[in-house]
Amino acid sequence: MNNDSVTGWDLGGAHLKAALLDESGIRDIIQSPCPLWQGLEHLETAMEEVLERFGPTRLNAITMTGELADIFESRTEGVRRLIAVTSAKILKSHVLIYAGLDGMLPPNRALEHTEAVASANWRASAHLAAREVREGLFVDMGSSTTDIIPLSEGCVAAAGLTDFQRLAEKELVYTGVVRSPLMSLAESVPFLGKRVGVVAEHFATTADIHRLNNTLPEGADLLPAADGGGKTEWDSARRLARMVGCDLADAEMAAWRSLARVFISHQEKRLLTACREVTSRTGMDREAPVVGAGSGCAMIRKLAKKLERPYLDFADLLLPGTYDKEQAAACAPAVAVARLGLEVFQS
Repeated sequence: MNNDSVTGWDLGGAHLKAALLDESGIRDIIQSPCPLWQGLEHLETAMEEVLERFGPTRLNAITMTGELADIFESRTEGVRRLIAVTSAKILKSHVLIYAGLDGMLPPNRALEHTEAVASANWRASAHLAAREVREGLFVDMGSSTTDIIPLSEGCVAAAGLTDFQRLAEKELVYTGVVRSPLMSLAESVPFLGKRVGVVAEHFATTADIHRLNNTLPEGADLLPAADGGGKTEWDSARRLARMVGCDLADAEMAAWRSLARVFISHQEKRLLTACREVTSRTGMDREAPVVGAGSGCAMIRKLAKKLERPYLDFADLLLPGTYDKEQAAACAPAVAVARLGLEVFQS
């Protein structure tokens, strides 16, 4: 057992992310596909992969969003079952569950605070960022969602706590760099000289448009494509063509790349509007930076430029260590909860 090390776990609905930390810094980071909506056995398999690679650690700190998966009757049931599965997998180690404002709790107490545990991973990352930058806008764009969190006086200044509240406050936007259906971005788009309605079918996702635009990070697209097909640029163009009622052969690749950029511009506009609403509401200082995390850091960097704010990468705020900074940013909640767990362990 690694007596001085901590594993941070972020249990998502589509991916499992884990980070290995000790006093010297970040030792390893891993992201594995975990289609939780297909069954809890996918979580168990992904956890086994992490445990084999990291080995047993003295402490395991856990945060989650996977309780939203529709295999559960409710978020409360989801939290309870995820705690049960993960605790059973790491029986010989101390386990703490991140419960937002309620802190790090042992599993038995976390079961009494399911509302605080549910989808709290954003707060762990934002809390860590706030301690470093004091004031700013923390933006984490993942595969499916984007968190937009104001930071003030070294604290998380979010107006919302639950997903419902955060959606209402524009602090949670359901769009990401990989899994979002293209039909969620626009009702119509310009193409081949006409304004064309977007097909309301799950034919293509944001992974396809970002692949065509060369803005899809390596290793970000781990789950099957919308049609279960390949993941070359031609495959993505074929899926994109269906979104406007066409076949791949109906236009040149340049046209499909241009159409991909149109969809991306809709995604950027949606996020930019939310960012401006949050910064305006909080009266954030004009010099306060945007701190970017997640697989969509490239887009967040562009948003910061349009917001006329300096940009900081979440990975640059972290502990030292021999790790992939892009992976650390993509797995920000796992890194953050591991760091918080390590601090509890040391106190």
